[in-house]
Amino acid sequence: MTKQYNTRAIMASLLVPGFVGMFSETALNIAISNLMDVFQISTATAQWLTTGFLLTLGILMPMTGLLLQWFTTRQLFIGSVASSIAGTLIAALSPNFEMLMTARVLQAVGMGLLLPLMFNTILVVYPPEKRGAAMGFVGLVIMFAPATGPTVAGLLIEYLTWHYIFWISLPFLIAGLLVGLKYLENVTEVTKPRIDLLSVVLSTIGFGGIVFGFSKAGEGEEGWTSPVVLASIAIGLVALILFALRQVYMREPMMNLRVFKYPMFIVGLLMILSCMMIMLSSMIILPMYLQNGMGLSAFAAGLMLLPGSALNGFLSPHMGRLFDKYGPKWLVIPGLVIVAAMLWFFSGITPASSVAFIVALHIGLMVGISMVWMPSQTNGLNQLPPELYPHGTAVMNTLQQVSGAIGTAVAVSILTSGMEKYLHNSAVPAGMTEVANAMTFGSQNVFTFAMIVTLVGLVVALFIRRVVVKHAAMNPMH
Repeated sequence: MTKQYNTRAIMASLLVPGFVGMFSETALNIAISNLMDVFQISTATAQWLTTGFLLTLGILMPMTGLLLQWFTTRQLFIGSVASSIAGTLIAALSPNFEMLMTARVLQAVGMGLLLPLMFNTILVVYPPEKRGAAMGFVGLVIMFAPATGPTVAGLLIEYLTWHYIFWISLPFLIAGLLVGLKYLENVTEVTKPRIDLLSVVLSTIGFGGIVFGFSKAGEGEEGWTSPVVLASIAIGLVALILFALRQVYMREPMMNLRVFKYPMFIVGLLMILSCMMIMLSSMIILPMYLQNGMGLSAFAAGLMLLPGSALNGFLSPHMGRLFDKYGPKWLVIPGLVIVAAMLWFFSGITPASSVAFIVALHIGLMVGISMVWMPSQTNGLNQLPPELYPHGTAVMNTLQQVSGAIGTAVAVSILTSGMEKYLHNSAVPAGMTEVANAMTFGSQNVFTFAMIVTLVGLVVALFIRRVVVKHAAMNPMH
């Protein structure tokens, strides 16, 4: 007998705080240059508002599989939203950088608990044939919220102050908490597996070291040659290998690596990681190119990227429904072909390219990504037996953060090395047009790199096939 849930109310209580969390993550990126003036801090210091957020997620996400088995759905939900509310309130009131940094860590804790909880809850309360559409709504949150962030923040900074980015988020978080307190049910069993402290330490050093190393490589002057970067990536890798070995030999692992026995889970995971790299590298490079290469304002750049991102968010639930109906192959493969084509055109943009052309390319790119992301994620998770759901979502969410940090760092370093190479051969390296041309040359290289990632993804996608779920008839409480 399958239990009936009030799925709409449950989804609303999870999606609203999720949307606000993802929104504030990118909204602050637009405010970075403004904050550097206000707080009198360097770029490297200001970058910590983003790096610290990602680092917290990278450390927390691997533990969520364990937390989902230790605490009830309601306890985790209240903890995560309360942390987001506290972080948002402190951020709105922040008079200095240190306080804002503390607020960002609290926000990241809220987000790091909420995302895996959201995926896990969907896997439990929806039958497999309806999961695609439900996951599509999560896609709307994960894609559309970060996309609206820069545009709304651009407006707020122009007419009010950066504090309003947080004041505007607060009522929504409180509303989400109230809806959750009323309607959210406990959907998972609390089994309280043994906590292995060594696993926690290794995972923290491993994932934290890698996210920190790559984030640092993307922002520093020395980049990849910096001893801090090399050391933290090396230490992170060693810790991760030890962590993986320990998980394999434990009876109750913190992160169950048996999920890698399921081929469609691996294919889905690889699709998501390549999408994440493509998305983040283009989300970072495009606004920089529009502002520094084409000389547009931050607000104008944000507006140009809004149609594609909005469309991606709105299409996500529809792609989920199409997946429920037809399976992944007919969405994922054409989606990757569209993404590759758009990136190929992007690799040829110049300062003379029209605004309409760039908006159209960005729309195509985001539509292609919406065809790939949710179908491959849902298909991959569908192959797991219910007892591996918390671990599957923990693995996917953690590696997504790691690949995001890697994608960002690689994109920024390709951009800077391309610009340096161009200006090195230039007669007037300080001239405005030459700097714009250098920016163009660097950006073209980044898009070429993203296109190569897409083509590799396309080869992997040829192996995707629909998962037929055999464990659907089980009671979701077990």
